[in-house]
Amino acid sequence: MRSRYAGKRVTVMGLGLFGGGAGAARFFVKEGARVTVTDTKTAKELEPSLEALAGLPVELHLGGHEEGDFREADLVVANPAVKLDSPYLEQARDAGAEVKTEVSVFAELCPARIVGVTGSNGKSTTTALAGALIKSSGIRTWVGGNIGGSLLEHLDEMGPDDVAVLELSSFQLPYLGEIGKSPHVGVLTNLSPNHLDRHGTMEAYAEAKSHIFRRQGAGDFAVLNRVLEEWDWWKGLTKGEVLGFGLEPDLGDGGYVEGEELWLRVGGGVKSFARAGEMKLVGEHNMENALAAACAAWAVGADPGGFADALREFEPLEHRLELVRSLDGVDYYNDSIATTPESAIAALRSFPGRRVVLIAGGYDKGLEFSALAEEIAERASAVITLGATAEKLERAIAAAPGASLEVWREGDLQSAVCAAREVAREGSVVLLSPACASYDMFQNFAERGRMFREAVLGL
Repeated sequence: MRSRYAGKRVTVMGLGLFGGGAGAARFFVKEGARVTVTDTKTAKELEPSLEALAGLPVELHLGGHEEGDFREADLVVANPAVKLDSPYLEQARDAGAEVKTEVSVFAELCPARIVGVTGSNGKSTTTALAGALIKSSGIRTWVGGNIGGSLLEHLDEMGPDDVAVLELSSFQLPYLGEIGKSPHVGVLTNLSPNHLDRHGTMEAYAEAKSHIFRRQGAGDFAVLNRVLEEWDWWKGLTKGEVLGFGLEPDLGDGGYVEGEELWLRVGGGVKSFARAGEMKLVGEHNMENALAAACAAWAVGADPGGFADALREFEPLEHRLELVRSLDGVDYYNDSIATTPESAIAALRSFPGRRVVLIAGGYDKGLEFSALAEEIAERASAVITLGATAEKLERAIAAAPGASLEVWREGDLQSAVCAAREVAREGSVVLLSPACASYDMFQNFAERGRMFREAVLGL
């Protein structure tokens, strides 16, 4: 059967480095489209992604965009980092082109049931956990979206009994709204200020996230963190069944913790499905992630009887409270994904009773550091700042009640790691949890995490 994209002019705007752009380009080439890839980055900067396109009939326009690639396109597949009001996207729309993302194209064509995971923190871990728990019941499961890579090329392998678990960012979800889609199971891990440099206000940020539930029907599920301030508003967005999750027991359906046991109250029954102490994941926030993932897995028919083994075997994801090494009695953790104060707070709370040497700072997204500074004053023995927000973070720490810890600044991550080793004592934790994006010093959080790992392994 002839593809709907055969002969169409498709512009992939933003090849990126996480695989989505390359996956989209390969998919549309396979579908018979005439594909152009355009990116403001140079070929040298995009070398890993360009290798994935080697030998394909793709026209490359790198180091900047050309207006003709948008005015003459039938479809523009935009990288989620591209702002919705980009003048290039406006030109494409004015010329009659469709504008989508790799994820919205996938959602439109996917024959499998979709579990979508969003939130300010914990998206990737919850996405991967949900995939592992669903697989434990023998359900064929696909994991993708913002977590990296593209599932477009696997569409013809999927069937209606499969499940696709997608991490969805606030940049991707409005595009799902445009095609009138919400996931069969939507998960909101939490909500706190993030990406305000893009969205402007918390209200606009929440509105972007809301598309994960807005088009759900009576047979769908919404999995919500019980501590959400606007619980009733979020609950009112869906026509599906609501499952709540949180650390405290609750009378409603969903997941909770009692003692060391993780419980599900669903389908008229109550079942303990795991022990927190048996997971390799650390921190209360990861117990919440496990609860959210268990609710989502149950909603697509997974048997909770297999969850305990899956959780015991689950390895922390790269750059997410990842133990890099132990040296001289000091544990070094890479939490480079922590790009908000709230995520750094969760990381600090993961090591109760231990001295923490925190490495923090980076690109300024306009977020407030006062709550983080209070947590640092309570839980850290020393802080090493770096990046564009170093001074702002130092001022916040100095103003925090009871702050009496060592704080100093380093110019690069290598120096910060060496300084952390000097101040750390046996039994301490050295924690890279920046509370900021990476763009002032690195291409992305992954590069920052890799450089931290290399510096630690080189000690």
